Amino acid sequence: MRVVVDEVGYLPLNRADANMVFQMVSRRYEKGSIIVTSNKSFGEWGQVFGDDVLASAILDRLLHHCEVISINGPSYRLKDHVNPKGGDQNR
Repeated sequence: MRVVVDEVGYLPLNRADANMVFQMVSRRYEKGSIIVTSNKSFGEWGQVFGDDVLASAILDRLLHHCEVISINGPSYRLKDHVNPKGGDQNR
């Protein structure tokens, strides 16, 4: 079984929720896969979890045996929309 955590950082977490994420990551560490998506850099995760030490502990476990795939560029969801300046989003 895989766990997928989508949009980490979309909203900041309160302390209790951040601790639950840590517990989930810790329990799955080296036992099962976790897929995480985020538009936040790792350096911003302290703000997301409300605690730099907690964010560091989560990242330590996630990054130990991971593949990081960084996708840069315009949003795929907006590929068929026109930007406010009158051109295509993909140009």
